[in-house]
Amino acid sequence: MKLRERVSLACSALGVIITLALVLDLQLDLGMSGVRLTPSHGRVRLPVPQAFRRKYLERPNSSESFGEVVEDDFKDLELIMDDPSLGQGVVLLTMEHKTKNPTISEKLKTKELRNMTVLDYFHYGISKLDLYRENDPIVPQLLNELASTKIVHVEQKAGGTQLKLVIDYATKIQALFKPMRFPREQGTLPNHFYFTDFERHTAEIATFHLDRLLGFRRAMPVTGRILNITSEIYEVADDELLKTFFISPSNNKCFHGKCSYYCDTAHAICGNPDKLEGSFAAFLPSKEMAPRKVWRHPWRRSYHKRRKAQWEQESDYCNLVRDIAPYNSGRRLLDIIDMCVLDFLTGNMDRHHYETFRLFGNDTFLLHLDHGRGFGSHSHDEFSILAPLRQCCIIRHSTLRSILSYHNGPTKLSEAMRNSLLSDPVAPVLLEPHLKALDRRIGMILQEVRTCLKKSGEQNEELPNYLAATVEGD
Repeated sequence: MKLRERVSLACSALGVIITLALVLDLQLDLGMSGVRLTPSHGRVRLPVPQAFRRKYLERPNSSESFGEVVEDDFKDLELIMDDPSLGQGVVLLTMEHKTKNPTISEKLKTKELRNMTVLDYFHYGISKLDLYRENDPIVPQLLNELASTKIVHVEQKAGGTQLKLVIDYATKIQALFKPMRFPREQGTLPNHFYFTDFERHTAEIATFHLDRLLGFRRAMPVTGRILNITSEIYEVADDELLKTFFISPSNNKCFHGKCSYYCDTAHAICGNPDKLEGSFAAFLPSKEMAPRKVWRHPWRRSYHKRRKAQWEQESDYCNLVRDIAPYNSGRRLLDIIDMCVLDFLTGNMDRHHYETFRLFGNDTFLLHLDHGRGFGSHSHDEFSILAPLRQCCIIRHSTLRSILSYHNGPTKLSEAMRNSLLSDPVAPVLLEPHLKALDRRIGMILQEVRTCLKKSGEQNEELPNYLAATVEGD
């Protein structure tokens, strides 16, 4: 072996020895490096940088726990109901009710066909302004059919983070089924993020009723139903779903399907022993009949355990939003505010996208879909959900009127919800604390509107140009 090769090998060996010595020093605290370490039972805990701690681990919570129902009749807001000119560019009296309101049937120029199902009639009656008319008789007919008609086929809905089943009925209508996972007493787990929270079938049912009571009528009809897991799911399920069925140690029939979260044996859906409760939401029209457009919600959360969304860091974020179409004209921004009011009342933080019907263009309502993560906590009010209202400081006159009427009576929102939900087959749908939370949150929304009015008065703001075409003139 040449001298050069020997020297090279010796240097390599020396480097390895020095490296081993340093590693042993750090792990065993031998003192060779001159740095003494605190014993940690085999694991070294690195200090958390202060910048990281301030940004991610010690950030203030934007929400608050519950308080008492606001004891205020908001007479100042009642005055605006009588005289809309007092709205100061915050409470807006809109002109939608004076515009044409064509239905899908009219847009497609469809004549009544033979053998139409009750869901077909519902679909053709969807209009530019809402999914169904106030007191529309087709809605109770559809709910009854969803709750009682024979089920002939079941398969899992593709995609999604949690288990959903597509239900085919003997009458050739379809529904989306979300199963009951746990008792009504169990809410959102304290250490769960909003994007890992379990979905609740009761939230889907209750939000449909709430959406209707508020006068929005933008959520598809949903009803509860108790199934026989053997005869109404197992015996009519497709092969892929059947592969996930098993018998639990308690001798109950269970299944878990396939999805991103909670679709495994540890999170299976089980009968008790054969009964299974769930929500059944009527299907939207097919995309061939009424194609829809999917929009990213401007106040979408980061869906990350540490990062914040842009709107959480910029108080003037709304100025950016309303410079962009379709939020710079028409009804769209007001519809976003309506949606945030609904979500705040239910506590739903899971709002990342929304959809509209392409048939009606941009100047149409937003569909209120996917409310399974609502009604998770009755004792926690998530104020960050109201960010669109807080930052834009606008609200529809009709929305404020509806909220005020429930706050000042004679019928409180909790009582109206209780009475409405009594008709559902799985009543009681919500526990009393959730109903009482609605009354408390109504007062909080009204207080936010009052704050906006005060701010607008101090700044002497005029109606923004981007809303001029939406608001009723003199």
